[in-house]
Amino acid sequence: MTAYILCFVLFSIGLFSVVRKRNIIKIIIGIGIMEYAVNLFLILIGYCKEGRVPILTEGQSIKNMVDPIPQAMVLVSIVLGLTLTLFLVAVAIRIYEKYGTFDITKINRLKG
Repeated sequence: MTAYILCFVLFSIGLFSVVRKRNIIKIIIGIGIMEYAVNLFLILIGYCKEGRVPILTEGQSIKNMVDPIPQAMVLVSIVLGLTLTLFLVAVAIRIYEKYGTFDITKINRLKG
């Protein structure tokens, strides 16, 4: 139960960074923290105490199998999260080239 609460705290830190910060780079870091919190939560869902690999041989049954579906979802999520992060960094670089700042409040006041 403690691990789930820590996942929520980690997600809350990332959400706070996205909502309250004005620097685009800090917002991107906050989105990354939220992604990792969700990945950790998915891994915890598939965790089984003293779990074994879900590979069966003939005549064998495993009582405590680890669920492989959340692990596969996390692998896909990591790839998509990296793609999203690279896209956001590219957009941030273009914004900096055009406006010369990463501050959102200054960008909102500029026209052009």
